[in-house]
Amino acid sequence: MLPAMMLLLAAVDRPGGITFSKDVLPIFEQRCQTCHRAGEIGPMPLETYKDARPWAKAIREAVALKRMPPWHADPQYGKFRNDLSLDPAEAQTLIGWVDGGAKEGNPGEAPTPRSFTTGWRIARPDVVFELPFEVRVPAGVTLDYQYFEVPTGFTEDRWVEMAEVRPGDRSVVHHAIVTSRPADSGFGHERGQYLAGYAPGMSPQIWKPGQARLVPAGSRLVFQMHYTAGSKPARDRTRVGLVFAKAPPRQRIMAMRASNHWFTIPAGAANHRVDAWTTMMEPVWLVAMRPHMHLRGKAFEFRAVYPDGRSEILLRTPRYDFHWQPYYYLATPARLPRGTRIECTAWYDNSAGNARNPDPAVEVRWGEQSWEEMMIGWFDVAVDRTTR
Repeated sequence: MLPAMMLLLAAVDRPGGITFSKDVLPIFEQRCQTCHRAGEIGPMPLETYKDARPWAKAIREAVALKRMPPWHADPQYGKFRNDLSLDPAEAQTLIGWVDGGAKEGNPGEAPTPRSFTTGWRIARPDVVFELPFEVRVPAGVTLDYQYFEVPTGFTEDRWVEMAEVRPGDRSVVHHAIVTSRPADSGFGHERGQYLAGYAPGMSPQIWKPGQARLVPAGSRLVFQMHYTAGSKPARDRTRVGLVFAKAPPRQRIMAMRASNHWFTIPAGAANHRVDAWTTMMEPVWLVAMRPHMHLRGKAFEFRAVYPDGRSEILLRTPRYDFHWQPYYYLATPARLPRGTRIECTAWYDNSAGNARNPDPAVEVRWGEQSWEEMMIGWFDVAVDRTTR
């Protein structure tokens, strides 16, 4: 019998059964509290029994239906180091706790509280950059992308091993992308190298020891801001926090993507397919992937087609969720020889059966607004530090 299942049976059999302090809180600390704590995206904290007890029935339902913790990767393909999904014994512990009366147990058996940096999901930043002023977002209007430049003042190259973008007001920030642009690159928002970004459910950029992104001396940071106005005016001052590597890394992390801008999704189509691909001009290590679509997004798949003709599914998300768009960090980076083609396939549901569909009666093309569509397979690769 699996050790985890043996522990579960022991918890059920002992006097008092499954309790919050001894059995449930350790799971919450490891799987839930990154989001479910004060100031984070979770709608309620799950740090204490008092926090969790009113939500017991909702927790049971979310766990039983596998809605929480949110994790959309098909377990048949790839192993990911930021996998939030519960193993069967953990899920049964949470369900059993609720079914057994959601008891607190002995507070003295609770684990040591997990330590977090207040206001951040990364370690305390070495430097924080923010929009140059507070942006006023009026109610009920459509806003184009806005771009803001912020000088870094770096007099030497800096290697960034952690980066996190924090919206000032999540209710109006559709997404934010921060790129670093060398001082001699001239003007142009597309010329920078991706540094970090924010979208609902997106995890911070945290690299393994020996890996980092490069921000060259004299760089300017460009914030690409997409605001979605709500029913009342709002104000935002998005920021990005950076943690520097203590020594030059062995590998540089670089952002790539496979995207398709030239598609049309027919009105009413329930399973429309769109493809994109890009080829590796040099050997690289694949370290992370992130699908991106809008409200009609249904499923997404990354594949590697190797020079010898072999094809491998790297990531499949059969239930894409526009409101939860994490990076999927491979537990073991995948070696991609020169000539490897990264292929991405997206499926869209533009039918009336899609409850999130803004209008199933219209055909849909690429566009910046959420009622339009996008098809991007973001992925990060590791290369030698000297690569520019």
